[in-house]
Amino acid sequence: MPYYEDIIFETCQQVYAPAEDTFLLADSLLVKEGDDVLEIGTGTGLVALFASKKASKVVATDINPYALECARANTLLNGVKNMEIRKGDLFQPVLGEKFDLILFNTPYLPTAEDEIIGDELDAAWDGGEDGRQVIDLFLNEVKNHLKDTGIVQLVQSSLSDNKKTCQKLENQGFRVEITAREKFFFEEIVVISGFLD
Repeated sequence: MPYYEDIIFETCQQVYAPAEDTFLLADSLLVKEGDDVLEIGTGTGLVALFASKKASKVVATDINPYALECARANTLLNGVKNMEIRKGDLFQPVLGEKFDLILFNTPYLPTAEDEIIGDELDAAWDGGEDGRQVIDLFLNEVKNHLKDTGIVQLVQSSLSDNKKTCQKLENQGFRVEITAREKFFFEEIVVISGFLD
């Protein structure tokens, strides 16, 4: 069974398997002791499990029912008690709630219609034609779900205009930093962190 540092995890069919972008986010989490954390698009639950080590509470959501089952199994596997799994799209499962830290490994790949598979895995990577379809919906709502000194961390690719994301966050009053990056052949994956302070 695979593990990453001290977290054991199962991979599951129809669920995005942890990859370089997952590990980049897990390694650069800005979670503090006692934080309330939200992870959108949790997949196997690996990042949320890392956050649960310091967090008071973690809410992990996904639109993919197979991911919910997988994350629940991995929560049990690691004996984690402070993590709650909820089904839904973006912020729909947490209406009216606010968090200290919000995490999202976004579906950032620019995708033409003929590249869509038509199964649950599409939600993990299909970012629409410019890669920003889900990112922009997320950015429009994220501040409403953060506490006054909250932090957002999202994973994105240079293929989906990192500068535009930084600008959108700055326009909402965030201080923005690229807190992690990794270069690949045709893109750079980054963790964009926005601070309300």
